[in-house]
Amino acid sequence: MTHRSDLVLDPVVTPGVLSAKLWIRRGSGRDQQGQRGGHQLLGSVLSRGCGPLDHLELADLVEGCGAGLRCDTHEDGILISLKCRDLDADRLLPAVGWMVRQPHLDESQIALERELSLQALQRQREDPFHRAFDGWRQIAYGQGPYGHDPLGIAQDLEQLSRPQLRRLADDLESEGSVLALSGAIPTDASEQLEKWFGPSSSQSPGDQTKAWEVPAYSASADDASAKTSDRSSISLQSLATEQVVLMLGRASLPHGHPDDLALRLLQAHLGSGMSSLLFRRLREEHGVAYDVGVHHPARAGAAPFVMHASTGVDRAALTLELLMASWSELLEDCIDAADLHLAAAKFRGHLAHASQTTGQRAERRAQLRGLGLPDQHDQQCLQELETLQSGDLLAAAQRHLQKPQLSLCGPSDTLAKLERFWMQDVLAGTPG
Repeated sequence: MTHRSDLVLDPVVTPGVLSAKLWIRRGSGRDQQGQRGGHQLLGSVLSRGCGPLDHLELADLVEGCGAGLRCDTHEDGILISLKCRDLDADRLLPAVGWMVRQPHLDESQIALERELSLQALQRQREDPFHRAFDGWRQIAYGQGPYGHDPLGIAQDLEQLSRPQLRRLADDLESEGSVLALSGAIPTDASEQLEKWFGPSSSQSPGDQTKAWEVPAYSASADDASAKTSDRSSISLQSLATEQVVLMLGRASLPHGHPDDLALRLLQAHLGSGMSSLLFRRLREEHGVAYDVGVHHPARAGAAPFVMHASTGVDRAALTLELLMASWSELLEDCIDAADLHLAAAKFRGHLAHASQTTGQRAERRAQLRGLGLPDQHDQQCLQELETLQSGDLLAAAQRHLQKPQLSLCGPSDTLAKLERFWMQDVLAGTPG
C-alpha cells in the first residue's frame, strides 16, 4: 500500500497549544451499495484501539495529557482531530498514525459503534428537519455519492462487520491524506512525522501548489443536472406533527468552481443573519417561519444549495409561496448594490470568524488541500470580491440554479395540499 501524506505547517504563537487535523480523502461518498455507512463506522472505531494501545489505553493516554482526540466522517473525507500541548505532541501524534495504519477493529467495539449509529439514525427519522433533508438528498443525488447521510442506511449498517471494515481500512489512504498542524509546532515535527506518516510533501500555507486533483468520484454540476432530470421534483415525508419543514434547492457546484464565490454571496444574501432576505421576508414581514436559512456546504462535487424553513401547518402554503418567489428572484433579478456590499461583508466576516482558533485554521488548510485547492484559495476569493458585480451573481444563478427540487416533511394532509400547489406551478414553469 502506498502512503501519500501531504504536510501543511502553520506556526501560530499560542501558549503551547497544538492542533493537528488529518484529512483522509475517503469519506461516505466512497460507500459501496450495500455498505452505506461503512466509512462512518470505520471512522468511529479508529480511536477504539490502534497500534500498541487498546481502546482503554488510548483513552487514558489522551485524557492523561488533557488532550482531545476525535474522528468525524464527512461526504468527501474522514477527519481525525487532535488538540494537545506541544510538549505532548511526541506522545500523541504517533497515535494518529496508528489509527490510520494499525487500527484494531475489534468486533466488540464495532458492535458498540454500530449500535450507536443505528440509534442516531433512528433519532434522525423522528426529526422533521433530517427527514426533509434526506428526502431532498434522495431526489437530488439518487444513488450517487451524496445520496445518503454519512451515518449510512440502517439495513446496510446491520450487515457490516470486521471483514468489510478491514477491506475499507486497507484502502483508506489510496487517495492520499493531508496532515495540517497549526499552533505551537515542535521544531523537529517534520522529521518525527516521517516515522508515522511516511514521505510527505511539506509546504507552508503561503505555497500555491495544488497537492492532488479532486477525487474522481466527484460529480460536476452538469453531471448532477443530467442525473436529476429523470427523477421527481418533489419528495414528501409524512410525519404526525404540527410542524412543516420545507426545503427548496438543487445540487450546484464543487468548492473552488469559478462560480462558487458568486453562489456563496447569494447564500449570504439569502440566509446569513437577521438582515438576510429570507429572515426579513419570512419572519419579519410575514411571520410565517420560526427558522430559515440556506444550506450550501463545501463539497468536492456538486454541493447542495438549499433554502429551508420551518413553520406551522396553517402557514405552510404561504411559506412555500414565499420560498418559490425568492428562488425565482435569483434567476430573474440582480440584487442591488447595497445588498451586494452587505453580502460581501458577511462573506469576509465568515472567513475571519472561521480562522480564530488553531483548530479552525488547521481544519481549513486540511480541507483545502483535501479538495485539491491551493492554500491561498480564501485570499484569492477575497481579491475576487473587489471585481464581482451583481450581474455576475445573476448569471451564476441562471447557469446553476435552474429547476430546483422541493422536499417537505409534515402531516400528510398538509403535504397533499402543498404538492398540488407545487405541481401546478412546476407545470407552468415558474420554478425554473
